[in-house]
Amino acid sequence: MKKTTLLLLLLLSFTGLKVHAVQFSEQADSLKTTLVNAGDAINSPYSDFAPVVSADGMVMMFTSRRPVTEKEIKSGKPTTERVFISTFNKENETWSKALPIGPEVNKPGRNNSAIAVSHDGQRLLIFRDDINGNGDIYESVLSGNRWSEAVKLPEPVNSDYHESSACYSYDRKTLYFVSNRKGGQGGRDIWYTTKKTGNDWNNPVNMGTTINTREDEEGVFLHPDGTSLYFSSKGHNTTGGYDLMISQLVNGMWTAPVNSGKPLNTPGQDVFFVLQANGIRGYYASSAAGGFGNEDIYIVNFEKIKRGPKLAVLKGKIFDEKTGEPVAAEIEIANNQNLNEKFSLNSNSSTGNFLLTLPSGKNYGITVNGIGYLFHSENFFMPDSADYIEIEKNIGLKKLEVGSTIVLNNIFYDFDKSTLRNESVNELDKLADLLTQNNTITIELSSHTDGKGAEDYNVRLSQARAQSVVDYLKGKGIPESRLIPKGYGKSKPVATNETEEGRQLNRRTEFKIISK
Repeated sequence: MKKTTLLLLLLLSFTGLKVHAVQFSEQADSLKTTLVNAGDAINSPYSDFAPVVSADGMVMMFTSRRPVTEKEIKSGKPTTERVFISTFNKENETWSKALPIGPEVNKPGRNNSAIAVSHDGQRLLIFRDDINGNGDIYESVLSGNRWSEAVKLPEPVNSDYHESSACYSYDRKTLYFVSNRKGGQGGRDIWYTTKKTGNDWNNPVNMGTTINTREDEEGVFLHPDGTSLYFSSKGHNTTGGYDLMISQLVNGMWTAPVNSGKPLNTPGQDVFFVLQANGIRGYYASSAAGGFGNEDIYIVNFEKIKRGPKLAVLKGKIFDEKTGEPVAAEIEIANNQNLNEKFSLNSNSSTGNFLLTLPSGKNYGITVNGIGYLFHSENFFMPDSADYIEIEKNIGLKKLEVGSTIVLNNIFYDFDKSTLRNESVNELDKLADLLTQNNTITIELSSHTDGKGAEDYNVRLSQARAQSVVDYLKGKGIPESRLIPKGYGKSKPVATNETEEGRQLNRRTEFKIISK
């Protein structure tokens, strides 16, 4: 059987792949938490609050009322709210001096507050007040090194009422937000809406009495694992003002919220908590004594947790394989076992950087598409038992030219047969689309086995498998004259056959451009 599914442990065999595994104590019976002021690179003598961070904790945006212009600085008084940005330096474990993010986000004369950032740090949600004393949710997108003009999210997300905070799910197909619109349980409630297509959203659904109370809820944050919901509430038996609550998604239902307790919750207002993907470091604002200003941003370090979040963070850079130049590419992530579950994001056009989060329990097919390039595919099987892991993988794309070869990592066959499995459909359709869009190229489709088994048998099996791919593409309207099936058996290994990891890499399907 050809097994192209790579368990995460096998990812260590990739050249240049860096894995940072986080160890957690399975026997820990308590949660030891320490709070550290984020320091004067972040905080000021004024109010600094509402921190949001990328999933890897390398970028932070937050809201500040500090003066910025010369006139404001001379007055020495708090100003309207602006969004500031800072980046983390891993070498010395410090944050850069925070700077205003720019007028595209910080509209003059209005309060502009950071409320969420996508896990890759490329999309920012802000709150902006209006002349009626309410406010709405806006989105700005990072294109290269510039943030776009913040655009108001459409109805039914925004309304004539007050929409104050929000967050995306890991695939950006669900938006959780806070609103005091009619139909809720009390004052400000947490609602959610799912995306239709483009920028259209379905009618919002109230999260109900398990989450919402007759009092106010605020500061909703969904962890990248997709199952841990953090928010602040004045209800749920708080210790005073807003307290931080935690709810878990179990069998499709949210559990009764649990108060996070001391030291996170104080007699004051404890709002806008966010947590990095690793589950070890979080951020929130507090008016605790001893800070730099009225409100400061604090780093929350969790020293003991029972187990890590069940997800992987995959990040790296996409570049031209020959020149090394960054490539702006679309990255599509699909659940190979349920092709209705798919989403996409883009690498940064200036740096080629990308980051995505993959909750455990799914077989992911990942396709990278760049204009003028062959697509690149990866396969990640995340067992439901898999705990947190970070994976760094830089991807070089090959130009669409004669001689270029790529491995199709999401082509699967039944054991010891040439029958294509259903999980292969997404990748095969990608290949069909490529051949349709480039209707003059001819390709060789080759299948390879590992070093086990008789040579004649491996050649016959690999030839039959290559022919299965050709037959599928013919069914999609690709002329057979453009498709050359070839079974190489075990004659062209790309890794050792002495280990299971090596044999896994040798069992593969490839295509090569023969002519254009």
